[in-house]
Amino acid sequence: MNAAEGLEDIRNSVRALCARFPGSYWRELDRERRYPTEFVKALTEAGMLAVLIPEEYGGSGLGITAAAAILEEIHKSGGNGAACHAQMYTMGTILKHGSAEQKSRWLPKIAAGELRLQAFGVTEPTAGTDTTAIRTTAVRRGDTYVINGQKVWTSRAEHSDLMLLLARTTPRDKVARRTDGLSVFVVDMREGLKRGLTIRPIRTMINHATTEVFFDNLEVPADHLIGEEGKGFRYILDGMNAERILIAAECIGDARWFIAKACDYARSRVVFGRPIGQNQGVQFPIARAFAATEAAALMVCEAASLFDAGKPCGPQANMAKMLAADASWQAADMCLQTHGGFGFAEEYDVERKFRETRLYQIAPISTNLILSYLAEHVLGLPRSY
Repeated sequence: MNAAEGLEDIRNSVRALCARFPGSYWRELDRERRYPTEFVKALTEAGMLAVLIPEEYGGSGLGITAAAAILEEIHKSGGNGAACHAQMYTMGTILKHGSAEQKSRWLPKIAAGELRLQAFGVTEPTAGTDTTAIRTTAVRRGDTYVINGQKVWTSRAEHSDLMLLLARTTPRDKVARRTDGLSVFVVDMREGLKRGLTIRPIRTMINHATTEVFFDNLEVPADHLIGEEGKGFRYILDGMNAERILIAAECIGDARWFIAKACDYARSRVVFGRPIGQNQGVQFPIARAFAATEAAALMVCEAASLFDAGKPCGPQANMAKMLAADASWQAADMCLQTHGGFGFAEEYDVERKFRETRLYQIAPISTNLILSYLAEHVLGLPRSY
């Protein structure tokens, strides 16, 4: 079996699994602001969330291309992989920078679904996307680090056993570069909730299970430090390309769902004695969204291929995320417009997906920061911030 056939088998398996979770399932979750426990369990049992974990630790040992295919198909089927996508890539920090003991301690259990590593504590209320300005501190005291501070937009914290946490171990005014002095820890949230960790849900316009997290003298064992103290910013950056490629794939899935939904409706909806899809005023926006989606999908494929080959892919990963997010939002707006008033009705799923895909214009990184990155690091223009 060649790689293309293997990828198609994965896609078929995901489609079959998603067929068990139709629109009515996601509508109920959205209405009740519930976490898709059953869906995540099914993905876990099928081994899909362990796709990037090497076989020696119980995973599939496949590449980001396979992981992207899984998430694209989830979104193309009308679902939402945001509830669990971090389980795929967050462990990459442990895999790349953790000790042999740390890998053997956590990765097999993550692969088996015995442990969930879905929470990623980086963003803070006062720092936003300026990661180097975070204020959460981790102070070494003997065999532990004592952590104090706050994180925000920490999604899935209530549904995760472990958190990957970025904290400052050296004061900002005592480092040579602003990216120095940051360290990464694995926090056992089950233990933390008993002694200094507080989670508060944030209700948002989408069912994203996001929270703010507070640390009050939380003690974390020193052997939960990943890699070297003070090198955490680089470790986090390593995982950001994977995150952007995977979320770009979700956006492609969303866009293709919107396009298919709009086409089906435009063929069947008859107004003034003819299907509305016969009118160019309806056809052209659908065709433009299709073209934009296919172009963005090529960039996602290129970024994934470079990542899997171990080559630098920062520009491609950022462009993939931006172009795919733009394509999904273009398709969402088009789909809602095609449906007219019915697009606002819950039962059509359009309004739910419309809200969900809007997130990716600002998360996990805003479009403006991607443009700044490309301007400075690719085009050689002066730094703007």
